[in-house]
Amino acid sequence: MSSDGGQVEHVDLETTFDVTDEQVASFEAAGYLRLPGVLSPATVGAFAPAITERVIALNTQPLPMADRSTYQKAFLQVTNLWTHDEMVQRFVFSRRLAGLAASLLGVRSVRLYHDQALYKEDGGGITPWHADQYYWPLSSDRSVTAWVPLQATPPEMGPLEFATGSHQLEVGRDMEISDESERAVQQSLERAGYPTDQAPYDLGDVSFHRGWTFHRAGVNRSGRARKVMTVIYIDAEITVTEPTNQNQTKDLRSWMPGTRVGQVPATPMNPVLFP
Repeated sequence: MSSDGGQVEHVDLETTFDVTDEQVASFEAAGYLRLPGVLSPATVGAFAPAITERVIALNTQPLPMADRSTYQKAFLQVTNLWTHDEMVQRFVFSRRLAGLAASLLGVRSVRLYHDQALYKEDGGGITPWHADQYYWPLSSDRSVTAWVPLQATPPEMGPLEFATGSHQLEVGRDMEISDESERAVQQSLERAGYPTDQAPYDLGDVSFHRGWTFHRAGVNRSGRARKVMTVIYIDAEITVTEPTNQNQTKDLRSWMPGTRVGQVPATPMNPVLFP
């Protein structure tokens, strides 16, 4: 682990960030919420190098872009970085981010599901429409992902695009990220009339989206990598359900090791982060 984790002091990671009743209501209705200025640019800048260092060290993608699948072209994906570096652990265990997750979900406390870095390389392809909770064997919809860009993210870099209110849409919930999900979910969203939101992010902005909210991202045409750190939170009292696909079976084994169906995933890999 890095030995310099305690040398950087950024109080905005540890202090709470209050959301209004209107913002909570917006999150509940839209299925996501963009919040400006959650973290200072200085804080993001201080922790980004440690995250990137771990992504480079742990990346297992050997193929050139032309030889990758649609999923592989979308981003370099590295998970549970917090177990490899003290600086990254401090970022992932942020009381501010976890407190926001609990407030938006309307639960008393949240635990970590896992973290993942999503680095869309220059020229990286689309991230097709999908809903994250397809992959998660969880008993309720009390799950949320914090999406934290590590740089300002303009449209040409492929910021996250949300379908507003789509957490109410059940069509497409049985689809993994693929060319098929891009086509089928897009058609369903258009038929149902869900508007989309592809606003850019300033440095320090963070968005939160629910597990069943459909989202995607465009191609990165910016000339540099789009670096994003995500943290996935679940209600601390949520239980595991019987997996309904191979991806859920893999997630149960990887992210909630030893947890049986019907149990709360109170494992060392799933610590309570708030309060």
